[in-house]
Amino acid sequence: MKNIGLSLSIAIFMVSCTNGENAQTNAGASTETQALAEISPVDRKPFETTAIASFDEPWAMTFLPDGRMLISEKAGKLQLVDAKGQKTEISGVPKVAYGGQGGFGDIVLAPDYATSNMVYLSWVEEGEDDTRGAVVGRAKLVLSGQKPALRNLQTIWTQTPKVTGKGHYSHRIAFSPDGKYLFIGSGDRQKFDPAQDMKANLGKIVRLYPDGSIPKDNPFVDQEDALPEIWSLGHRNILGLAFDSEGRLWNQEMGPKDGDELNLVQRAANYGYPVVSEGDHYDGEIIPNHDTHPEFEAPKVAWVPTIAPSGLIFYSGDLFPAWKGSAFLGGLASQALIRVSFEGDSAKEAERFLMDSRIREVEQGPDGALYVLEDGENGRLLKLTPTK
Repeated sequence: MKNIGLSLSIAIFMVSCTNGENAQTNAGASTETQALAEISPVDRKPFETTAIASFDEPWAMTFLPDGRMLISEKAGKLQLVDAKGQKTEISGVPKVAYGGQGGFGDIVLAPDYATSNMVYLSWVEEGEDDTRGAVVGRAKLVLSGQKPALRNLQTIWTQTPKVTGKGHYSHRIAFSPDGKYLFIGSGDRQKFDPAQDMKANLGKIVRLYPDGSIPKDNPFVDQEDALPEIWSLGHRNILGLAFDSEGRLWNQEMGPKDGDELNLVQRAANYGYPVVSEGDHYDGEIIPNHDTHPEFEAPKVAWVPTIAPSGLIFYSGDLFPAWKGSAFLGGLASQALIRVSFEGDSAKEAERFLMDSRIREVEQGPDGALYVLEDGENGRLLKLTPTK
């Protein structure tokens, strides 16, 4: 048995389903790892669920200042959605390399959106010789008139190198609270070793200025044979990236066979993949735990069995006052909404709510409600409000 030396959040039932993106079968963890942490009953829901609209493989959402939403669909559509679920397709979306885990990804507003009307988006593009890679761009969102559109699209970052395969793009986007810096999660593309290769930005979190230029105080700017955009390394498949109320950056990422992680992202830190993990390879090959290599940063929470996390926010609203400061993650394989609580730098799973569907994304609305997107075809947008 792997020596689990972390704060693990263990489901009270065994999950026999896929570990997230690739529908790979998870045989479950050893029963000796059960009951290492206490969580609340999974069937208690202190919220009511209202379905607003359905989408074709929705991936990400963000709220506009007027309360409307932008929702991306993986095959390459961007929808403008009002509170009643009325959808209007936005033109000007770039051509995406759709297939596997690839396609249209994240969508976020620029920090100065109120004056610039700029939005940032990520997608997957084709390369040469059957290769692909994620890119991040920005464009002006024009909502006046009857046909909303993205205009003057500019690519500001590219995953390097482009490789074969259709998995682990990650391409989540987050701005620092002061709006000065843009952080991008870049997956390992199921190639393992590039996560430790400083000449590649795969398996990394990168830090840029909003125009795509590189800050001179990035940790590896002056290191020979290292890409200057790298902020942290040793990541696998980053599907959530968010800042807490103290301005600290966190990410969640899918482990291999089990071992999903929630990490406090620190400057120049190495999180160890694929040298260490709290999970193992799908073929059964053992990966050493983080506590066998103290030079690597260990996750604050690791999940065995897998939850297959997707989406990450820190709740700050008044509608659920007891949840202020908590993080929420969607669960794909676990088909759940997961709340994580914090004490200083420590974190633990506090509650898990079964949603009976794979949850792709979670966001906080301007009204303090939680909004979640179901994964897949006919994935619904759900609004969660307190039970009356």
